Amino acid sequence: MTAPLLDAQLIVCLPAFRLDLRLAVAAGETVAVLGPNGAGKTTALRALAGLLALDAGHLDLAGRRLDDPATGWFVPARHRGVGFVFADHLLFPYLSALDNVAFGLRCQGRPRREARTRALGFLDRVGLADLSRRRPGELSRGQSQRVALARALAIEPPLLLLDEPLASLDPGTREEIRAGLRAYLSDHTGATVLVTHDPLDASALADRSVFVDAGRVAQPDRRRQARATWTCSEAV
Repeated sequence: MTAPLLDAQLIVCLPAFRLDLRLAVAAGETVAVLGPNGAGKTTALRALAGLLALDAGHLDLAGRRLDDPATGWFVPARHRGVGFVFADHLLFPYLSALDNVAFGLRCQGRPRREARTRALGFLDRVGLADLSRRRPGELSRGQSQRVALARALAIEPPLLLLDEPLASLDPGTREEIRAGLRAYLSDHTGATVLVTHDPLDASALADRSVFVDAGRVAQPDRRRQARATWTCSEAV
């Protein structure tokens, strides 16, 4: 059996909250982490990205240990090569779309011309090559989301993290971007972890889902209750 690209036991202890989550994701696979607000979804993403150190457990990516509290080993975020698309995109407002996408490549040490050429190719993949000179303030939310995705994918990360990537979009734009995002993810050869509270996004974008509640994988009865709650919320 092939070993997962991402193999993690995420244990994080915070005041009044404990995350204890097992995650294994294969190369080319997208796993959605579903759960209500406060379940620990974003905490898990921060731990995977290296923005939050584990208190116990381990984190292995592509055969490389990134976090091991037992030995004191910890690889900081800037050296992990992880792609992260934040819920609010976090584009640099003073840079063009092209230079936003090229930023991670420049941080990898690539020459400016090479980085910008590659960045333009990724903007073309998300349908925004014609808007490469625009700054974030001149883009719609849907366009900004695609720039953020292109920036994350351009560095060819072994792990791509998506934090509620569609939450800030209006219903019409959301449906369009959801379809495009699925196509982009199907071409990604690394592991992808998607955090969402929306079961529709999870079913459309992910190969499988993990339900989390109170920092742990939810039991079957709690999953049914959560699904019922989300269904009612969508109906309202």
